[in-house]
Amino acid sequence: MKQYDLKYVTALSLVTAMGGLLFGYDWVVIGGAKPFYEQFFSIASSPALQGWAISAALIGCIAGTVISGAMADRYGRKKMLITAAFFFTVSAVGTGASGHFTVFILYRLLGGVGIGIASNLSPVYIAEITPADIRGRFVSINQLTIVIGILLAQVVNWLIAEPVPAGATAADILHSWNGQQGWRWMFWAETVPALLFFLLMWFVPDSPRWLVRKGREPEAGAILARVGGETYARQALQEIRASLAHVQEKVPWRELLTPGIRSIVIVGVVLAVFQQWCGINVVFMYAEEIFSAAGYSVSDILFNIVITGSVNLLFTFVAMALVDRLGRRTLMLLGAGSLAAIYSVLGLFYYLGVTGWPMLLLVVMAIAAYAMTLAPVTWVVLSEIFPNRVRGAAMAVATFALWSANAILAYSFPIVNKAVHASGSFWIFAAISLAGFLFIYRNLKETKGRTLEEIERQK
Repeated sequence: MKQYDLKYVTALSLVTAMGGLLFGYDWVVIGGAKPFYEQFFSIASSPALQGWAISAALIGCIAGTVISGAMADRYGRKKMLITAAFFFTVSAVGTGASGHFTVFILYRLLGGVGIGIASNLSPVYIAEITPADIRGRFVSINQLTIVIGILLAQVVNWLIAEPVPAGATAADILHSWNGQQGWRWMFWAETVPALLFFLLMWFVPDSPRWLVRKGREPEAGAILARVGGETYARQALQEIRASLAHVQEKVPWRELLTPGIRSIVIVGVVLAVFQQWCGINVVFMYAEEIFSAAGYSVSDILFNIVITGSVNLLFTFVAMALVDRLGRRTLMLLGAGSLAAIYSVLGLFYYLGVTGWPMLLLVVMAIAAYAMTLAPVTWVVLSEIFPNRVRGAAMAVATFALWSANAILAYSFPIVNKAVHASGSFWIFAAISLAGFLFIYRNLKETKGRTLEEIERQK
């Protein structure tokens, strides 16, 4: 391996990836608060309102991705990530303070805008600051912090919630500390990392590739030299200049539909949608439904959620160790195939009425397979495959598709699950995973160990 300043690259990646941590926390905290705020707002008997409460942040994500691409190309990744941190902070305070369901939704929408911006730009920034031969593991840091954020939210929810007595009624939950104050503190706890992210991002430099695009090569060269020395900086600047030689300041969206670009965008969009529709996210967003159908109580569900989050974190480390060794395509195929098999068995067990630890084991196996493959590797691939001149816009389209798919999933799952039951839901996810396997096998090329400019030249 060449001599890089790994401490510097790691520090920049960790700070930027705090967007991922907040993305993970904000996205999952609502799952633990769900049994309590639903009673407070009197929506527990309405699948449509339950879906709206969960999916509101994801609708905000869509708005965030729409604005983030063009805004990031104009103002830079750094400024947009600072904006995301501000939105996270305001949303955390406002959601916890909400006394009316409409206000609750509005603050969830704002937090979602922050998620959309961070989920789009954190991996892009890391990919643009990191040398090619170590890029995969560093972009995976963003997924690692997402997973840490998920686990943090799960642990915070578990610690904040008071034990729910067996046989507690809806009225008991409503008038308990959990139903009146506990769910609020679950959201307020996000304020601490959100403020820290906001402060630290001011010390992060702009992306070298964005600086070159803006005609600020001396600044870009200084950052690249700090990363890998003068020789590396000269070579990187030469490649960046070549890739941006014919770039317009504002990339027309229609350029994404031109031959050569369109096929890459389609691959990115399908992979983004598949990452959401493969089904794992319902475990995080609708853990209450998933585990109650397997015979668990509310308090047991909160503990099971912590178990799933811990497994998610552990196998994300496995992914980081493998992504630059086995490659992106191999891991994506492994993940899709494994999920198809596990979901088929899980659906069968639900159909047969199996309860208890076998169900938890299968859910944990599915999360492990997802965490070491599709969860981090999809973001790595999306950060790599788009050409420099359209990367911001193309990444925005792919992330828009990802969060649109997630919003559709979040809103529709309570309705679909009620119609086809847990067994049918997981058989649907098995079919989607099989379709994803076939698409990846036919359409995804390997990108490990190649610079962003090399990937672009070989499209």
